[in-house]
Amino acid sequence: MLIRIVSILFPLFAIAALGYLVGRHMKPDLGHANRLNMDVFVPALVIAALAGRSVDVAAFLPLALATTLVVVGCGLGAWLAARLLHLDPRTLVPPMMFGNSGNLGLPLAVLAFGDDALAAAVVIFMVTNLLHFSFGAWLLDHSVRLRTIWRIPSVWATFLGLAIALSGIELWPPLLFAIRMLGDIAVPLMLFALGVRLTESRIGEIRLGIIGAVMRPLMGMALAALLLLLIELPARQQALLLVYGALPPAVLNYIFAERYGQEPEKVASMVLIGNLASLLFLPIALAIALAESPQIMGGP
Repeated sequence: MLIRIVSILFPLFAIAALGYLVGRHMKPDLGHANRLNMDVFVPALVIAALAGRSVDVAAFLPLALATTLVVVGCGLGAWLAARLLHLDPRTLVPPMMFGNSGNLGLPLAVLAFGDDALAAAVVIFMVTNLLHFSFGAWLLDHSVRLRTIWRIPSVWATFLGLAIALSGIELWPPLLFAIRMLGDIAVPLMLFALGVRLTESRIGEIRLGIIGAVMRPLMGMALAALLLLLIELPARQQALLLVYGALPPAVLNYIFAERYGQEPEKVASMVLIGNLASLLFLPIALAIALAESPQIMGGP
């Protein structure tokens, strides 16, 4: 089991580590690359995951609900913790609510559970992103207009992919292949950019960073385990939800904190230490998933 878990996680952390090394020595400006990834490659990945197969929307609604409840539950737990620790809730709550479902979640789902898990992983990613760009942004700035969420390319790509899948339209195979090629760029670029981004983070508050790094996966896994007792999900979706609960804070939390001036150094500490701590928590989540349902494991 240990060898299996290492084989799943090694590609993720190897690419991120390479990005970190390149970021330290070459200091590349990935601003344009990250913009292309979010506006072109990730939408292509979403469309390919949904339009390239028969999708039963109703089958993913319980997973979307469970993901939403994990996000909300982590937010409530973090709000209580912030009150007890005398912290600004706007600093602690968003990193605890929004896990790294993009940079780590999508590639981890494919490596661990195979290509068949990509559609469900995209559902988790989209639910998290919708909540982050709407409620998460509103938490930091109450003047944020929620209607701007529809301008996000990955949002309309989701509805486009669903529309194609539900209509029964079969895309011209060369066109679908081209879309998949674009989507294939997204995952390694996410991981590489994650490594580069971590070189720009500074540990401004080690104590808070450690608290966040431990609190996020423990709350997430506990909530996921509780919800699995209440919401019936297929075995692969159960494993995905549990692994999602163990994900560290998303790098996007640091970007938002910097944009809205919400103690970005402290948020950077939680993101940086949290991603390092995922070396411990992700194997635990994968071990639980593998022990519960070994037949669902895919990957290398």
